[in-house]
Amino acid sequence: MNDHVDAMSDALNPKADSAMLPFIKGHGTGNDFIIIDDLAEEHDLSPLQVAALCDRRRGIGADGVLRVIKQDDIFFMDYRNADGSVAETCGNGLRVFCTHLFHRGWLESGEHIIGTRGGDVSVVIDSSGLITVNMGVAKALASDCSVTIAEGRTFKSQAISMPNPHCVAVVGSLADAGALVGKPSVPADVFPSDANIEFVQIHDRGHITMRVWERGVGETLSCGSGACAAAHAAAAQADNNVARGVNQGAGRAR
Repeated sequence: MNDHVDAMSDALNPKADSAMLPFIKGHGTGNDFIIIDDLAEEHDLSPLQVAALCDRRRGIGADGVLRVIKQDDIFFMDYRNADGSVAETCGNGLRVFCTHLFHRGWLESGEHIIGTRGGDVSVVIDSSGLITVNMGVAKALASDCSVTIAEGRTFKSQAISMPNPHCVAVVGSLADAGALVGKPSVPADVFPSDANIEFVQIHDRGHITMRVWERGVGETLSCGSGACAAAHAAAAQADNNVARGVNQGAGRAR
């Protein structure tokens, strides 16, 4: 999808109400993003502007914004959550980001390094444009953790860095997570900057399903880094039986 949005409307920036900002919309297994090319770094959007763009009723609507920056010879993914806050990385965002660069002709097939706030990430693009992201090694943030849903039920969980923070609870059924209409709470001493929260159901060998509440967004259809954290948590609880794929609301990550 190609279009233009007046990201500098009177409500957002009265001094630049005539500026038009080109954008592209993309998604990875339903996790959708607004992509803005800003190689010259001329449009450092404020949190208010990002939130307005991501508003599904009054803006374009998205789970986040991917701003394309080029620093020296490396593309940098400036990722913002739907509420305007910044994040270390985004797995689905990286796939969408690199797909965009590939279709633009800015990246060819092969291995590339993409910069993120969480560090440089290796990605491989095959000749058809299929993207594989090396998300790195999951790291434990704490030995003991829990998450409490709005209905008051508390689940034992695992605190994992991908390197963005994840709180993963393995549950008997995804329905145990409730309606997820309100933000689940996590311990502030473990997650001082809050966390993405995953509820994971282990079905059989190599098969798990997941629901996710993304920090700064709410419940989304999928989360790439969350799928990695979920696979790590499931393996720790299922005798190192690593999931070959993670089924989410709008697709399967592997």
